[in-house]
Amino acid sequence: MAFSPRFLFNLPVFGELLSIQPELAAFVQAEIQIEPPTLVGKTCHSSILEIQLNPCFRFSSFDLPYERQSLDFVRDFVRQLKFGPNNVQVALIQYSAEPASEFLLTTYSQKDDVLSHLSNVKLKGGSVVNTGVALDYMKNNVFTASSGSRAQQGVPQILILLSGRKSNDDAFGPVDTLKNAGIGLFSIGVNNADRLEMEQLAQSPGALYFVKEMSEFPLVREKLLSSINSFTLSSVKRDIVFLIDGSDDVRNRFPAVREFVANMVVNFDMDQEKDKVALVQYSNNAELNFHLNTYDTKEDVIKQILNQKQKGGRPQYIGAALQFVKDKVFDSTAGGRRHEGAQQILIILAGGRSRDSPRGPARMLKAAGVVTFAIWSRMSNPAEMQMISSDPNYAYSVPDFVNLPGIQNSLLSHLTQMGVDETKEGKNDDYMKNKPFLNVFMRKEQMLKGVQRAPTQG
Repeated sequence: MAFSPRFLFNLPVFGELLSIQPELAAFVQAEIQIEPPTLVGKTCHSSILEIQLNPCFRFSSFDLPYERQSLDFVRDFVRQLKFGPNNVQVALIQYSAEPASEFLLTTYSQKDDVLSHLSNVKLKGGSVVNTGVALDYMKNNVFTASSGSRAQQGVPQILILLSGRKSNDDAFGPVDTLKNAGIGLFSIGVNNADRLEMEQLAQSPGALYFVKEMSEFPLVREKLLSSINSFTLSSVKRDIVFLIDGSDDVRNRFPAVREFVANMVVNFDMDQEKDKVALVQYSNNAELNFHLNTYDTKEDVIKQILNQKQKGGRPQYIGAALQFVKDKVFDSTAGGRRHEGAQQILIILAGGRSRDSPRGPARMLKAAGVVTFAIWSRMSNPAEMQMISSDPNYAYSVPDFVNLPGIQNSLLSHLTQMGVDETKEGKNDDYMKNKPFLNVFMRKEQMLKGVQRAPTQG
């Protein structure tokens, strides 16, 4: 059931739960440094600056001899978290044949109240363990806005399941529903946890752990940290708009621009609507090629990009084009998801100087939370483009658009780093240096195979 193999701990007995509590707490709080986790006692919720992490801790009915140790594990874990509406919130759900809510995310606003409740909890007991029923309950009754979930605000949803027995019902369907909803599953396998069941329910073969020796926990912690980082990054929604120069000045370099944009999209995550892409061309006016909500699949987006014909026209009015993007493309009626917490990203490729001033529209885009990357060739005004970019590091100059492949990995790295920064992992330079932008060309060829390029205009 684990979202990643690295999210699973397997202990010989539940009595050893306390031994992993520091590592798990440190993993969620210290390393990720989430000022906001939300625990769901089975569920946990967390928010970080603009991004909120929603870890969910779910504790099934364990063998009764381990009742105290199980609850001590939960209580001590909560004790180490920063608590409150803007930090960690906790819900506690336990189950055997049926799930039962001890309290939901919005029940308590103070850590002491949660700890007091946990001190008086007794586990349900029972000989039947219906994990499928419990997972359905989590999806329909805990991971909801009315229960305090902040998924609609872009908060990653994470569920940590501690299980010591094989389920008596079918849990595969409910797990698929949770995963399709973008909920990450962490599993801690203890005692009589069924390995085959765990492997079948895990997000991937590497999404669960069976810990046999105490000495393995430091390594498990490192893997958990890496996995949670990856999950948090993959949970970030992004609205990405490409504003490209389609004027006559670009001439026969337009195919190179198309190819570059398509290669960028190959690296985006459009599954579960995490990334959305729009394309706009400009010259003497702006022309929308497709909205953020026009296409749902990466293949369709790439096909449309490679088949776009050059707009043509002159001169270039970049200021008007930026205003068009702000008013018509990032708007919620056109598929913009700023209200859902999606990052708003604009990538402009300019092949010449603007005949109007882009200063005002660029300032308004920044005020609206849009992060702009500016790419220009030698015919453009460098000072103008640097002013448009949101950060000096987000400004790229190339001799000619045929040289665009040389900046692709750097641009992808910056786009990814935005998500790292929002989870306060920006200081982890080694992670970003080693992040593999591999298989780009292989994946590109696989995705673009058979796609006909549009003829070059002029």
